[in-house]
Amino acid sequence: MLSGCVTVPDAIKGSSPTPQQDLVRVMSAPQLYVGQEARFGGKVVAVQNQQGKTRLEIATVPLDSGARPTLGEPSRGRIYADVNGFLDPVDFRGQLVTVVGPITGAVDGKIGNTPYKFMVMQVTGYKRWHLTQQVIMPPQPIDPWFYGGRGWPYGYGGWGWYNPGPARVQTVVTE
Repeated sequence: MLSGCVTVPDAIKGSSPTPQQDLVRVMSAPQLYVGQEARFGGKVVAVQNQQGKTRLEIATVPLDSGARPTLGEPSRGRIYADVNGFLDPVDFRGQLVTVVGPITGAVDGKIGNTPYKFMVMQVTGYKRWHLTQQVIMPPQPIDPWFYGGRGWPYGYGGWGWYNPGPARVQTVVTE
């Protein structure tokens, strides 16, 4: 079995040892968190290019220990993440991102025709993630007589246990 440390990429480490990541808590009283550093991630659902900045609308999900969005989790809410400069919407819409920076407040907006209050943050660092598929092989057979293996051209050998089933394909978030 392989194991290793998962670290947060430098681009989204931020300056605070514990940036705010609880959107529900922040949205209960956004004015109390203005100026505090936050780290949120999820799927970019909209991109608005404005004068001198790009506003990403992100449907946030919980982050793992490496600050990657957790796949399969429902949205915890939406935020506006303001990035200085121009980001091409083609490169970000529908992508997974993690952003870090100070909370600047909350603004009223809409999701479709429904009014919604968005937390707003000024992005000081961001990371765009990629989805990769990995093939997870089932456990190999255990043959107490060790027939088969290297040099044995006839499958797993004449005795022992055989492969229990097909390989699984798993989607993971990677740099």
